[in-house]
Amino acid sequence: MERQTVIRPSAVAGQFYPGTAAQMNAELDRFMPPVEKQRDALAVVVPHAGWMYSGATAGAAFAAVRMPDRVIMFGPNHHGLGNPYAMADAGAWRTPIGDVPICEPLAKALLKNCALLTADTRAHSMEHSLEVQVPFLLRRNPNVQIVPILIGCAVQKELREIGTAIARTVKESREQVLLLASSDLNHYADQETSNRKDKLVLDAVVNLDEETLLKQVATHNISMCGVLPAYIVLVAAKALGAKRAELLDYRTSGDVNGDYSAVVGYGAVVIE
Repeated sequence: MERQTVIRPSAVAGQFYPGTAAQMNAELDRFMPPVEKQRDALAVVVPHAGWMYSGATAGAAFAAVRMPDRVIMFGPNHHGLGNPYAMADAGAWRTPIGDVPICEPLAKALLKNCALLTADTRAHSMEHSLEVQVPFLLRRNPNVQIVPILIGCAVQKELREIGTAIARTVKESREQVLLLASSDLNHYADQETSNRKDKLVLDAVVNLDEETLLKQVATHNISMCGVLPAYIVLVAAKALGAKRAELLDYRTSGDVNGDYSAVVGYGAVVIE
C-alpha cells in the first residue's frame, strides 16, 4: 500500500504573503524581475518578514541565482516549539501555488551525519521564517525539494558541528544543493541606528566571517533573529569552497512605510 504524503499546511498564508495563487504569482513577478545571467550559488541569506516589507529584498537574491532541485533551509525558531535543532524530514509543504516535497533522502543523510539534528515536524507547525521562502523556491524551480531546519540553541560548538556535517552531506550527495539562511536584521531601532548596526553584520557575512558575525551581534546588541542560521550556513558554505559573497539589496521597513522611528532591517546576500 502506497504511503500517504503528510502535508504541512500554510501557517501564515494571507498574513505574511498572499493567500491565493493569482495574488501570489503577481507578487512574485514583481519581486523577481528577469535577470540577464543567473549565478551558480552555494548559499543565500534572505529576510523573512511579511512580503510587503521584505519580499523585494528576498526576491533580489532568488532572482539572481540558478535554483537547483535541492535546498537546505535554516531559520530561527521564533515560537520555541520542539527540539533545538528541528528538521522537517518527510512529507510536503503546501503553498498557494503548489506543494513542495521534503527531500527525504537528503534529510535522512543529514540525520545520519549529524546527531544534533532531530526529526521534528511539530517545531515547524507555526513557524514563518522558512515558510515565506518556499513560494520563491517553487516559482524558480517547479522541481525543487527542501530540507527545512529550525535553529533554537546558541551553543557555538554545536552550530559549527552542524555546519560541518551539512557540508559533508552535500559533498557526499554529489548533487547541487543551495543553502539558505533566513534572517531579518536589527529590530525596532531608528533608521540611523539600524543602518549602522545592520552594516556591521552584513559586512561580516559578505566577508564570510562567521566569528565576527557572532561577535558584532553580541558586542553591539544587534537583534538579528537569524544570526545562528547565518553562522551555520557560513561554516558550511566555506567548507564547500565559498570564495566570495555579495550584498544585492538592503532596506528597512521604514523605506516601505515611511516610519523611520522604529525599523527592521532586511538584507539579501549571495555566496558563491
